[in-house]
Amino acid sequence: MTILLPHLAPSALPAPLGGTLVSRLRHPGLDFDPAELAGLPRLALSDRSAADLEMLATGAYSPLTGFVGEADYLSIIERLRLADGTPWSVPITLPVSREDAARLRGRVVLTVAGQDVGWIDVQESYEARKALEAREVYRTEDEAHPGVAALYAQGDYNLAGEVALFDVPRGAFPGHHRTPAEVRTVIEARGWRSTVAFQTRNPIHRAHEYLQKVALELVDGLLLHPLVGTTKGDDVPADTRVKAYEVLLAGYYPQARTLLSVYPAAMRYAGPREAILHALSRRNYGVTHFIVGRDHAGVGSYYGTYDAQEIFSAYSTDELGVQILKFEHTFYCNSCGQLVSPRTCPHDSSHHLVLSGTKVREKLRAGEDLPAEFTRPEVAEVLRAAYTGRA
Repeated sequence: MTILLPHLAPSALPAPLGGTLVSRLRHPGLDFDPAELAGLPRLALSDRSAADLEMLATGAYSPLTGFVGEADYLSIIERLRLADGTPWSVPITLPVSREDAARLRGRVVLTVAGQDVGWIDVQESYEARKALEAREVYRTEDEAHPGVAALYAQGDYNLAGEVALFDVPRGAFPGHHRTPAEVRTVIEARGWRSTVAFQTRNPIHRAHEYLQKVALELVDGLLLHPLVGTTKGDDVPADTRVKAYEVLLAGYYPQARTLLSVYPAAMRYAGPREAILHALSRRNYGVTHFIVGRDHAGVGSYYGTYDAQEIFSAYSTDELGVQILKFEHTFYCNSCGQLVSPRTCPHDSSHHLVLSGTKVREKLRAGEDLPAEFTRPEVAEVLRAAYTGRA
């Protein structure tokens, strides 16, 4: 049965945030002479900064053209906007030590594993307000929070300026690694006038599948967009997750209406603030709708169950340029015999099948089966093979 809602009428691809999809790709030998880099200072990037460089250069973080300066940094932290008023929720910074901040001027070559990957034209350096950033962006100064721990561990100064990236690092998933421009091309080629994106850093279980398919009743296409950048050490590895997505989509989703494409950003675990970042960047990939469920981008008990949905009230729909689909916690009810939410199920929790991440990992390490009501057997097999192999 197809459900039609007037306020979710199909629409064309949204304009990128700021009106133009940023491109800061500069190819050696085509756009510049590599000899020009000889003698320039160099700066080694962390995994997170390398991911941010790609997101900036490919336009995923449009309208940003580089790591933010102090005015934007403070405005994002305090107002959830760039200094010019554009919605933005998480400062994209290039942290360095005090010594590097003092020595790096002009064009600086950026490196990963000793290889030149891009540059930054340093326009500004300034001291990070780490305590303020932790309180406002992460809503805590507790160093047990992985995002706060990463913030406190990085350099005390930030470099700002426009960037260039020499090549898109397709990495371990070349068949699924697409830039925003490339995703837009696929959407247009398939004729989708409306597309919903789903963000995940975990394997998809039946509750996720339910949300995606409810959303797919409302729009033309689904962009399954798993984050494959740096995550916590106890998260399921990216290669295992991608295998799980592949077997799930092959068996249970309409191929013409789904697209699996990886999202190369690093995870910050900033909860509500990161939900906004995920939505705005997906607009740049060309989607019209974005799913925000329970505790989006959360960790531990730092955020309320639906804080990541409520924070979007800070912006108008026109400002966001993407419609937010808000879903409640979904689970399998043994008495209803199907996937439900608190809106549709009359039974108390004793009737519900809910497995914590810890319990799932315990079962996988022990080689046990996961309930079919919780996850598809093909996905469970991928996960079990990965966990028993590591054990």
